[in-house]
Amino acid sequence: MKKDFTVILFYRFTHIADPKSVAESHRSMCKELGFTGRMIVAEEGINATFEGPTENIESYKLFLNQDPRFAGIVVKESVGTGTAFPKLRVLVRDEVVTLGAGSFDIAQETAQELPAAELDAWYANNEDFVVLDLRNDYEIACGKFDKTVDPGLSNFRDLPSRIADIAHLKDKKVVTVCTGGIRCEKATCLLKREGFSDIYQLKDGIHT
Repeated sequence: MKKDFTVILFYRFTHIADPKSVAESHRSMCKELGFTGRMIVAEEGINATFEGPTENIESYKLFLNQDPRFAGIVVKESVGTGTAFPKLRVLVRDEVVTLGAGSFDIAQETAQELPAAELDAWYANNEDFVVLDLRNDYEIACGKFDKTVDPGLSNFRDLPSRIADIAHLKDKKVVTVCTGGIRCEKATCLLKREGFSDIYQLKDGIHT
């Protein structure tokens, strides 16, 4: 009988004093459950995309939520094939998503979340806004929203060097979008520091 697979995507910005220990425990659990994919653990939080047998997904979610630092985390799911990732990698890094622009208090500095239904209403009402797509250029080539401005990122860490190119958007209403939400959370901290005054982020990303 063919086994069903599910891909899960999740992240959380939260202080982790022991990233190596967290990485070890998740690596062990993922091996036990037959997962492949990648997790990055840093002092600023976790960021992961895994694929595993559908029957084991709930067990991992229970394991994840038992840690108070990750309780209630939003886990995005999609249909897998069993071949999405070649192996399992759980890594400790300086950042869970690399921007290279210093540290931020994400909870205090990130932009206001905009639910998808509200963004849809903005389009329906023809409101004056632009979408700043923070995905990499090859991702944007697969499809984008109307009103999109492409900042030309080969990698997310290119954003600080592109600020001057998008400075004309500082006084406009801007909605940032990315795949799962993590890039928007960190990027909008930087953009607000750089003077973007009317800025939002699509809640939980394009995936949701």
